[in-house]
Amino acid sequence: MRTLFILSMGLTLAACGGTDVPNSTYVPAQEQQTRDAELAGLPAPIEVLDTLPTEIVPEVEEEVAATTAPLPAPNNPGLSDEQDFGAVSDRQSIESDAERLERNRALYTLIEPTEVPTRPGTDIPNIVAYAIKTSNPVGEPLYSRSLFQSENRSLRNCAKYVSNAAAQEAFLKAGGPERDRYGLDPDGDGFACRWDPTPFRAAIKK
Repeated sequence: MRTLFILSMGLTLAACGGTDVPNSTYVPAQEQQTRDAELAGLPAPIEVLDTLPTEIVPEVEEEVAATTAPLPAPNNPGLSDEQDFGAVSDRQSIESDAERLERNRALYTLIEPTEVPTRPGTDIPNIVAYAIKTSNPVGEPLYSRSLFQSENRSLRNCAKYVSNAAAQEAFLKAGGPERDRYGLDPDGDGFACRWDPTPFRAAIKK
């Protein structure tokens, strides 16, 4: 009886060993999808790359670098930096400044301190007559000024006057335009505290 049982078990194991197990071989997912599509009569799926081709990567990096390049510093040649002490001192020497003043003086009418007109019956300078007798534009330096003068100091000094016209009168009375005792004309154009002679000149031409 035991012999028959052992023989029966051996035959059963032999039969199992000779049978192939379905799907025992691994098939990649992409290949399996292709097979399934062929059996169903559908077009094969498109393979999607996980990474960009190596020849495309450098081009993309170059485009990114081009778009992130730093912008050039703005340069506006129309803006004057005459009030910037650092910029002016680096660009001009005492000799070049003197030459520039001489060229400007040759182009425009100079008003000497002794020739500044005054209001009738007073010692207050007549700024209207002064404006008409001058011809240089505002900001055009004609007179030498101390290197210690600055725009900030001029603004503080100008704030002491009720108007730009009053500051111009005080400037001329104190020896201007050649001298600037109160620090009201740092650029040396002969006009204190942004006082502008243009309207008076225009009125004469009409």
